[in-house]
Amino acid sequence: MIGGALEVAVKLLKDGQVIGIPTETVYGLAANALNEKSVVSIFEIKNRPFFDPLILHFSDIASIQKYVLDFNSNALKLAEAFWPGPLTLLLNKNELVPDIVTAGSHLVAVRIPDHPLTLSLLRHLDFPLAAPSANPFGTISPTEAKHVTDYFNEKIPMVLDGGICKNGIESTIIDCTNNEPTILRSGFITKNHLAKKLNLTAKIIGENQLQFSGNFKSHYSPKAKVVIGESAKAGEGLIASSVVETPDGAIRLAAPKSIEEYARTLYSALREGDKEGLGVIHILPPQGEG
Repeated sequence: MIGGALEVAVKLLKDGQVIGIPTETVYGLAANALNEKSVVSIFEIKNRPFFDPLILHFSDIASIQKYVLDFNSNALKLAEAFWPGPLTLLLNKNELVPDIVTAGSHLVAVRIPDHPLTLSLLRHLDFPLAAPSANPFGTISPTEAKHVTDYFNEKIPMVLDGGICKNGIESTIIDCTNNEPTILRSGFITKNHLAKKLNLTAKIIGENQLQFSGNFKSHYSPKAKVVIGESAKAGEGLIASSVVETPDGAIRLAAPKSIEEYARTLYSALREGDKEGLGVIHILPPQGEG
C-alpha cells in the first residue's frame, strides 16, 4: 500500500512520463527503460545526444539478472560490497534492454541507488528506470529537488522530493565484462575503496577509449570558468576546505570540513557561483585519501 507523492510517481512512470527522482548521488531524470518512447523523451528533455548511453536503476540484484547475460563473480563481489550505493557496473545486456538505452552497445550500465524513497519506488514498478542526472546536458548536476524544478519546471510533471543528496557526486562506473575490473568513470567509490574493502585491484581507463555516461571533456559544468589548484583573487569565487582562508575580496562559495562534505556541497557551490554571476571559480581540491 502506497500513497501520496510516491503513488503519483508510480502512476506517471507507468503512463510513460518522465519525472525527477532522488538518489544518494544526484537527482535523476527517470522513465521506464523498456518504453522506447519514454527513453527518447529523456534525451529530448535533457538535450542529450543519443550516442550517450543511460544508466539503469533497479531495486535488487535479482531484477538486474533478468536483463544481463552474465552477472560474473567480480560483479557479484562489487555488488554485495557497495549496493545499494554509488556504484554502477557495466555488463553484457540481453535483448530485453532497448538499444536506445545503450546507444547501440551490447553493454549496459546498472546500479541499485541508496535512497529509501527511490528504492521504494523501484519496488512498486515491474520495469527498471533509465535515469541520467536531471540537468540539461553538460550542466551542473542537481543535488536538491529545487535544482530539478529550476531546470525543467515546464517539461516534467513532478519531482519526487527526497531531500539533499547525501553523496553529491556521480557514481563510480566499473566495467565488469573482463577479468580485470576497469574504472571507467571516477566517482564516490575509489580504487582505494576496492583495494581496502575487497582486496580487489582495478585499472583506470584512459579518456575516450569507450563511450559511457559522463566521459565528455566538458561535463557537469557551470557557466563560470573553473580553475583547479589556484587560490582566488578579488571578485572571484572560491571552493576550498574550511582550513583554507579566503583571500581579500574573494567570494567564498563553500568551506567544507571533510572530503565527504566537499563532495556533497560541490555542485551546489558551483550553482551558487553562477547565481552570483561570477566569471571565474577557483577550486582547491581536498587533501587526503579518497
